[in-house]
Amino acid sequence: MLRQPPERAETAGRTERETPSADVTRFARAVRWCHQATAALMVVCVGTALCLYLPGLAQLAGRRALLVTLHEWSGLLLPAPVLLGLASRALRADLRRLNRFGPHDRRWLRRARRARRPYPPLGEDWGRDAGKFNAGQKVFAAWIAGAVLVMAGTGLLMWFTGLAPLVWRTSATFVHDWLALAVGLVLAAHVGMAAAHPEARRAMRTGRADRAWARREHALWEPQEENPEEKNGHGQR
Repeated sequence: MLRQPPERAETAGRTERETPSADVTRFARAVRWCHQATAALMVVCVGTALCLYLPGLAQLAGRRALLVTLHEWSGLLLPAPVLLGLASRALRADLRRLNRFGPHDRRWLRRARRARRPYPPLGEDWGRDAGKFNAGQKVFAAWIAGAVLVMAGTGLLMWFTGLAPLVWRTSATFVHDWLALAVGLVLAAHVGMAAAHPEARRAMRTGRADRAWARREHALWEPQEENPEEKNGHGQR
């Protein structure tokens, strides 16, 4: 077998290393695990809530006691994936990004308000005002986190009837029911947005995203070539 001269082989290897990959690392394994575990718990919680609230589904499902137990525990465990994921440096970094609003986020929200939609109309590009997460994603994350805490608190008052007087429990039931409806609508919009953006779904599923897509949709984000926590998992490249 013919071998390349050492100088030519070294030059070819250096050129291959310097050529940018078509994909960039967008989400670490811990971030994806946290999202998937939270989504699974949310599906159980919302699904059992529908079966408990709608008479037709309640009769179809049966075993109301089991549905109540699944609903209570899936709701209480919703914050658990994020709390466990705080051990990951990548998840903590993403949470810090979600918690920071800058001038570019305000510009993004102003465009969304004028367009009356959470995504740009044809011919407009909002990616230049988006970091790793755009302002819409930040607002959604903040809202759903607060809603989960309120739902957990009101749910505890409804579950343990001895914790509070009747007036508190009645108010908790009112807040819990109406906030549950709002959560359902917001989650439906979230799923709809995910369905309309296949590259964003791929990034959450595999952790990788197309470099051109990242530059177009999140122009202010400077992705790392490889996450330190997943370096051993990918192996040498």
